[in-house]
Amino acid sequence: MKIIARIQTDFPDKFGIPRQSGLVQELQGKIVFEPEFRSPEAVRGLEAFSHIWLLWQFSKAHKAQWSPTVRPPRLGGDKRVGVFATRSPFRPNDIGLSSVRLQRVEIDSHDGPVLYVSGADLVDGTPIYDIKPYLPYVDCHPDATEGYTSQTRLHQLQVEFPAELLARYPQDKQAAIVHVLEQDPRPAYINDPERIYGLSFAGYDVKFKVEGERLVVCDVVKL
Repeated sequence: MKIIARIQTDFPDKFGIPRQSGLVQELQGKIVFEPEFRSPEAVRGLEAFSHIWLLWQFSKAHKAQWSPTVRPPRLGGDKRVGVFATRSPFRPNDIGLSSVRLQRVEIDSHDGPVLYVSGADLVDGTPIYDIKPYLPYVDCHPDATEGYTSQTRLHQLQVEFPAELLARYPQDKQAAIVHVLEQDPRPAYINDPERIYGLSFAGYDVKFKVEGERLVVCDVVKL
């Protein structure tokens, strides 16, 4: 398959990225097509859709061999389920799927048509293989069951972010970083209240600790 585009986001690495697309709508992304695919004709009519599907590569997930079972972090990291019953990045084919909101299509750009999206759960520079419109009349299933995710999807932390530290972030990034932290970036199998974690987001490194259901930001350092 050919890489048709790459996305620009505020995540330089995968630590801290929300576990699903759409969980943090404040996250902004910019999709820039590869030169071969920079044709305004290729996106004609896309602006009429509010959401799009992205098919992309787990470019930061490297594993020599695939395993038929994986350990979802939200199940504590000690329970195995089938790889095809998860969205784990460690798959036979390293393909990801995300539904994101299409904010706008910018045709008159130096880089050709550029797509601005929100709610993306992708690392900066992630290769994109395809883009398709989201069709609510067939893609939305209100009666769908959700398996083990019904136990884990509501997990959120209470974030304490001192105002003087939050102010180091540009105002348009403040809500996003708070909501990213609420999703609990830690590996589920690590529960050390004394450990200080670092999360890189939008040009800053956020240092934090977690005690029970409470996340406390200790420092914000410009990268």
